[in-house]
Amino acid sequence: MRNWRDWQSLAYLLVLPLLVLWQWQQGFSWPLYLLELFLTLGVGVIHHNHTHLRIWTSRRLNRLTDLWITLLQGHPTFVFYPSHIANHHRYQHGEQDITRTYRFNTPGARGDTNHLLGYLLHPLQAISVLYPEFIAYLKRRYKFQRAYFYYCVLQYLLVIGFWLVLAVIDWEKWLVLVLIPQLHGLHWLLATNYLQHAHADGSGKNLHFARNFYGLLNPLLFNIGLHTAHHKHPRAHWSQLPELHQDYVSQVHPALHEKSLLRYMLRTYLLALLHPRWRSRSLHHKD
Repeated sequence: MRNWRDWQSLAYLLVLPLLVLWQWQQGFSWPLYLLELFLTLGVGVIHHNHTHLRIWTSRRLNRLTDLWITLLQGHPTFVFYPSHIANHHRYQHGEQDITRTYRFNTPGARGDTNHLLGYLLHPLQAISVLYPEFIAYLKRRYKFQRAYFYYCVLQYLLVIGFWLVLAVIDWEKWLVLVLIPQLHGLHWLLATNYLQHAHADGSGKNLHFARNFYGLLNPLLFNIGLHTAHHKHPRAHWSQLPELHQDYVSQVHPALHEKSLLRYMLRTYLLALLHPRWRSRSLHHKD
């Protein structure tokens, strides 16, 4: 293990399936189910972190971890490289970032938005442009890295096979305890891009391209809220982000510092429906 703090990551990766197994055998429990839904968010962040900096020094253990996360998340882990490393981190919410939030329109609004409907639709809109990239990525791997191509295909087969086995055993339990939590986690994983970048500045002229969140959720979700420091140091371990973040606090627009993720979502996505004073204001400057 590269960093001892990843015991937290391993705990999430082990507790999540145990919660599913317990409810599968003992019956549905709302407290355990809510904890399961939270852990699906954590697994998404672990997937993100593991792509940037592998948990293990052993290649074999890293591959096994990829497959384990694939099963827990219900989607192959290889997709994070073409969608996140080679796209989002390369272009940092700029015009060439295919998942830039100001690219997509919503009913009644064009382009640069930050509201409830935009947040809910962003994962679906992002998938519509990401999957062609995944297919193109697989074609390149088939041409130049045939072994890795088969490894990517294996991830799809594992998910489909796992789903089929569980659905045959008990399709209702599979739907409630496995599929719905996985879809919840995947929606959150994609929607996080909207939380962190909607109405931020993607011009590339400053450090106003990402929103930073503080509060109690941050250590529970591996400091994912400290997004400016993460973009500037993508290979840094998540435990180092609070210290690194201090170098950028004064360089980021004050509107992009949020004390609480939940308070931000309440204000921006719910209270803004009631009164214009709560609406988000865009910082994006077009060339």
